[in-house]
Amino acid sequence: MSRYGAIDCGTNALRLLVADVVDGELWEISREMRTVRLGEGVDATGEFTPAALERTFAALDEYVRMIDGLDVSAIRVVATSASRDVRNADEMIGGFQRRLGVVPEVIDGLAEARLSYAGAVRGLPDGVGDFPVLVADIGGGSTEFIRGSGPRVDLIESCTSIDIGCVRMTERCLRSDPPTDDEIGDAIGVVDAELDRAFHDVSVDSIRGFIGLAGSVTTVAAIAHGLTSYDAQQIHGSVTTRDQVGEVTDSLLRMSRTQRAALPVMHPGRVDVIGGGALVLGQILSRLPVSCVVASETDILDGIVYSLAEKSTPHDGEISHKFSM
Repeated sequence: MSRYGAIDCGTNALRLLVADVVDGELWEISREMRTVRLGEGVDATGEFTPAALERTFAALDEYVRMIDGLDVSAIRVVATSASRDVRNADEMIGGFQRRLGVVPEVIDGLAEARLSYAGAVRGLPDGVGDFPVLVADIGGGSTEFIRGSGPRVDLIESCTSIDIGCVRMTERCLRSDPPTDDEIGDAIGVVDAELDRAFHDVSVDSIRGFIGLAGSVTTVAAIAHGLTSYDAQQIHGSVTTRDQVGEVTDSLLRMSRTQRAALPVMHPGRVDVIGGGALVLGQILSRLPVSCVVASETDILDGIVYSLAEKSTPHDGEISHKFSM
């Protein structure tokens, strides 16, 4: 048995997973999320702000203390959309290296897609999701699409990454509280144009299942199913229909920030961007030959842990971080 740590440095959140891997099966020890909004303003300025870096490093300091007490043998850190887009990524990379002793990997969209697929498909309950399947990871700054014919990474048929996400769409289009009809129309236009490109690269013809990852998907599922509190176990593997997604999206886009914050399943860090994320999910589902989305609580973090288990053989006490998948 080996214990691994994975950190996902995204546009909206910094997330940590510590897990044991026993005979190829992942056993979660700790899964944490801090909303740091690292990508705040990146779409407009192309740089991380000092405040965003400060929030991110404060959350990382918490994670370092947690990891120190969990006997982790290897750790991998990946940075995704926002870190790909900025001129000052070195400031983020240096801050991680000083605090954690690990150099974060700024991975491209295709590497992100492969890790997300591995975590999502292997983590779903048996019997959930038919192949070929489309997996969509709706992040803060980008969305990855992966089509696969089976549960292993080598069965991925095609994948792509496009620059739409809950934070990017909110900052670019949905600026009012609540958004205006014109803003919603503009957002739909931007998303649809990007989806044209995505579905040229990744065919959705004949898919039999659609799996959605990340907080926008799981929050929409929680609202659609009327949960009175956020319960990952109930959400994982749940099925939400196209009509349900549409109803929740319309409702969220008509609410004020205060009204969204009052929803019992709403994470505070998602209040201002959930409308944009739900809109992305709704536009994706409207173009698929399937009528529902399966929500997965396992994702890129789990994929990172699997990548460590499969490709790293660190010595006792060694921290390994230069891996690829």
